[in-house]
Amino acid sequence: MRNAVRGAAAVALAAAALTGCGGEEKESAAAQSPSAPAKPSPSQSGGSTAKAMPSQAGGPAAKDGTVGSAGSACTLPASFDLAPKWKPKPVQVEADSPLAGLAKKGPFTLACEIDAKPAGNLGLLRAWTEDAKSGTPRAALEAYVGADKTASKATYKEIKAGALPAAEVEYETYSKLLDRSKRETALAVVTPKGTLVLHLGGWDTEEHQEMLPAYELAKRSMKAAS
Repeated sequence: MRNAVRGAAAVALAAAALTGCGGEEKESAAAQSPSAPAKPSPSQSGGSTAKAMPSQAGGPAAKDGTVGSAGSACTLPASFDLAPKWKPKPVQVEADSPLAGLAKKGPFTLACEIDAKPAGNLGLLRAWTEDAKSGTPRAALEAYVGADKTASKATYKEIKAGALPAAEVEYETYSKLLDRSKRETALAVVTPKGTLVLHLGGWDTEEHQEMLPAYELAKRSMKAAS
């Protein structure tokens, strides 16, 4: 039944992208492959209104490679471990592309997408970067969330991502197209090579919950990129 729901979700998102409905759904489609014609991505769409919390997530995810350091799939200000079958892909957008604005969120630019579909989930870890090498993780995260007009109920806390000082936020986004909200989680770190926001979305809150172990693996293994 879950697979049938996922199939229906993909069809719904494709229709949204083709008809130009819903800013949040269009942003997801563009960010999935900004240099190509827009394709639907479920990770930024609406989802369940269930209030699942991260403490209900499954056990720790195993490691299957890293991303972020020089020579990896995506060069980022910080590196972190990947859960099995999660596939990283760099995002590059031409400045004159009509989709260029959709790969921006406040001061941040989408740099990398780590796809959960090969692992059996509809969602992405997205890495957003900014050149700023100073400031606080909390301020960076507030700028990121503040740029999303559908965001609400944000709760921030100071944490450690690996050994790095970090901030983390849990919030909800609302899909006008689907008329429902879903859970989002993100963290920010500031390093000598710039600022990184790592965001976990998902088709709905249940999907988001299933993917939290991969996010937690990235968080606890994070370090400034060499």
